[in-house]
Amino acid sequence: MVKTRHGFDGELDTLASLPMKSLTGQLVPLGDVADLHFTTGPVQVSRENQSRRLTVEFNVRGRDLLSVVREAQDKVAREVSLPTGSRVEWGGQFEHYQEAKQRLGVVVPLALTLILFLLWLAFRSMRIALLIFVNVPFAAVGGILALTIREIPFSISAGVGFIALSGVAVLNGLVLISFSRQLEQDGIERMAAIRQAAEIRLRPVLMTALVAALGFVPMAISTAPGSEVQRPLATVVIGGILSATLLTMLLLPVLYTYLFKLNTRAS
Repeated sequence: MVKTRHGFDGELDTLASLPMKSLTGQLVPLGDVADLHFTTGPVQVSRENQSRRLTVEFNVRGRDLLSVVREAQDKVAREVSLPTGSRVEWGGQFEHYQEAKQRLGVVVPLALTLILFLLWLAFRSMRIALLIFVNVPFAAVGGILALTIREIPFSISAGVGFIALSGVAVLNGLVLISFSRQLEQDGIERMAAIRQAAEIRLRPVLMTALVAALGFVPMAISTAPGSEVQRPLATVVIGGILSATLLTMLLLPVLYTYLFKLNTRAS
């Protein structure tokens, strides 16, 4: 190998002498059709989908991921001029968030529809099923309020919390209405039955709500690594259980009595 001041010019001579076949079948050296030289470049060239990829990474602290990415997208669009053929793709946790958000768009309606269907199976009455299903927005109010008070942005874990919360909230209404209808079958007048059901079932409902809420308190106040995923879920569940329990015991009996009073008048 012949070394010059670049140290590897001998390798260029070897490469330049490589034979290449032309369109006419004639063999010509590579050096006759190309200029070979060494230049400074990246140590590693990453590729994805047959395109070169350059990764720029950053961590988010003290803010929610979605607002940071949107701000970065706006600045890149205004201040960065990309070469022809180049594009910007936002990956990492943001990409996972977008994918999970799309899945939640399917899972949440499916879960709520399944809950409503199971309620209809339990009572064979869509009116009663919808009445108990009102507990879902009762719970959502508390979950949204809890996130607002703690200044926690909506995230995928918070969405999962709302799904879990829907089942707990519906369970409280199911216990109350089913016991009231059992008393009505025993001959007790409807308004007296729902009042008695609210009084008798108050302790079991409160016990269930407190156990579920207190079980999530460690997750809600945790600051350990990974708590950024646990806190939104626990906050939604705690706030939603409290509001659902309160509104179930106070408003649901009123709605139940008023609904069937209208039904009696209509018939």
